[in-house]
Amino acid sequence: MNFWMNYFFAFTVLGVVIFVIVYNSQLSPPKSYQKLNSSSESSYRTDACDYALKKKLTFLWGKKRPSLLERVPCKDYLIQNHYVTSPLSEEEAAFPLAYVMVIHKDFDTFERLFRAIYMPQNIYCVHVDEKASPELKHSVWQLLNCFPNAFLASKMETVVYAGISRLQADLNCMKDLVTSKIPWKYLINTCGQDFPLKTNKEIIQYLKGFKGKNITPGVLPPAHAIARTKYVHQENTGKGGFFMKRTNLLKTTPPHQLTIYFGTAYVALTRDFVNFVLNDKRALDLLQWSKDTYSPDEHFWVTLNRIPGVPGAMPNASWTGNLRAVKWIDMEDKHGGCHGHYVHGICIYGNGDLKWLINSPSLFANKFELNTYPLTVECLELRLRERTLNQSETAIQPSWYF
Repeated sequence: MNFWMNYFFAFTVLGVVIFVIVYNSQLSPPKSYQKLNSSSESSYRTDACDYALKKKLTFLWGKKRPSLLERVPCKDYLIQNHYVTSPLSEEEAAFPLAYVMVIHKDFDTFERLFRAIYMPQNIYCVHVDEKASPELKHSVWQLLNCFPNAFLASKMETVVYAGISRLQADLNCMKDLVTSKIPWKYLINTCGQDFPLKTNKEIIQYLKGFKGKNITPGVLPPAHAIARTKYVHQENTGKGGFFMKRTNLLKTTPPHQLTIYFGTAYVALTRDFVNFVLNDKRALDLLQWSKDTYSPDEHFWVTLNRIPGVPGAMPNASWTGNLRAVKWIDMEDKHGGCHGHYVHGICIYGNGDLKWLINSPSLFANKFELNTYPLTVECLELRLRERTLNQSETAIQPSWYF
């Protein structure tokens, strides 16, 4: 049985250790983590990860790993890419999750995220930006066709950064997911540059601690966020494409005398709350009112979840809920700086961020780029899979090991 294995070698340039990994496809996967830890692949990857956690590391990526989807049947693809194909415990089987995954680029990073969060009892809806490349759309379609519990959203949006279309993409998937016969307990929305820091079991145990409450961290708008909903914003076109621009027009007051909150766009929602969002007049009117605001996904969920009596509401939650680890550019005094680079004020994690990520209590982290900082993703993935299988209460298939 073939799988993609790394040839690894290291050398020193000006006192900095440089790791080079090149892929080969003619080696067999190890049978257990005890054996894996003595195998050349695991040893090399573990050594590289350990070194990255302790010292500065320059990492050069060798030959790019091609997708096996183009050459093998789905059954072989699942085996050769080490997908977990049965629930790992009764607890997890009885607590399925629904995932919304909104992506617009970088299939390789998305594929790693999908594999990391995939469990056969869960359900996955993927929204691909309408303006994404045909190659990305085809690759995602091809991947999801291998899984009975994963599908493309029935309606795609042309997503504009900080526009209503980003929120609508989530809602489109939610409309599809509420019709599923899979009895999912919570819905988690993600983007293609997320990566989990916790196992599926750890995620559901965390969610169970909220006893049916929605997790929508947020507060009353700080000074810098007030203008987002105070003024009308419009889509504009520039050299970089579409963007949202503030006008001098004041917004009308929010519908139903709602108090607008400000918070995270990434949430964990109960099924009853999702049905409320899709059908209740207050939610529908807030959605309509939000169409000309800036980044409405950062006020929509948190505002609705602060309404007393709403399913799973947390009116006084504040920032309760540790869903995402994010390094913001204006908070370096708290997180110690970004070891990759910033995009839109958010850190794209580099190797030097690994220790901070591993120590984070959050369920997920954002953002990653596999092709730019491959070792960061590789190390998190290796640790996550080892912990996942160590927590298993059922028989483990040999193909599930990396």
